[in-house]
Amino acid sequence: MSASSSSPGHSPGRSYGRSSSRSVVVTGAARGIGRGIAALLVRQGWSVVLTDVDGAAVARTADEVGGVAGLAHDVRDPRAHEHAAEVAGSHAPLRAWVNNAGVGDDGRLAELTEEQVRHLVEVNVLGVLWGMRTAQAGFERTSGEPRGDIVNVASLSGLGPVPGYSVYAATKAAVVSLSMSVDAETPRGLRVHALCPDGVQTPMLAATDPHGLGAALVHSGGRILGVEEVAERAVDLIGSGRVVRTLPAWRGALLRGTALAPGLAARGTAAFAAQGRRAMKRSGG
Repeated sequence: MSASSSSPGHSPGRSYGRSSSRSVVVTGAARGIGRGIAALLVRQGWSVVLTDVDGAAVARTADEVGGVAGLAHDVRDPRAHEHAAEVAGSHAPLRAWVNNAGVGDDGRLAELTEEQVRHLVEVNVLGVLWGMRTAQAGFERTSGEPRGDIVNVASLSGLGPVPGYSVYAATKAAVVSLSMSVDAETPRGLRVHALCPDGVQTPMLAATDPHGLGAALVHSGGRILGVEEVAERAVDLIGSGRVVRTLPAWRGALLRGTALAPGLAARGTAAFAAQGRRAMKRSGG
């Protein structure tokens, strides 16, 4: 799972001295999608600051992939974002920020505890809000005007009804909406993107209830995506004019269609869930 919350505050983390002409912050980067994005950006020549709730793990990951720093980071704390931006700016001008950190508790709304609901909203929505605001300010400090790219890792679940993931889906819908609105309200030099992947083979997916409705619906699309292909699509958004990108595209179109007719989609839930359970059984899940 792309970890993203801990006790408030931040730690200095570790710095490795590598530098380039541009820097980027990647949150939730100790493992999974965040690690994949960070590793690819390093290979492309960026000075990459990796952050994660798990400070020890992100320090190890930064060392392994060649990042310039690995910081313990609670994305619910705006000051922790500011610290990450300062560290990145000390290596090279801040030119990109990837809001990847997130949590993914599955379950129907009535099944989730108050603590789970608050955690989902605070990490997945507030964490992205603070990251976007900090990134914009950081871009302005290093160039005199906001210039750079913000990539928000959302989810296909944010585009339509996903029973069994109701609160998680609502937080990702908020991320998609924020990405579109902030992209439209900022200067041309600042671009905001939302990547909406289907199920990805990460610890977050592995931690879901294999007998739950959410897991069955995630697997109903067939192939589970790999971290590398999602990382490539996320990095490809940097410098592009694309605001929302779905992966795979056909599942994005399907989810948008169900959003237009949620009543019909609800009646098809059982069929999709049965399809997903068959796929999980075939794969040994």
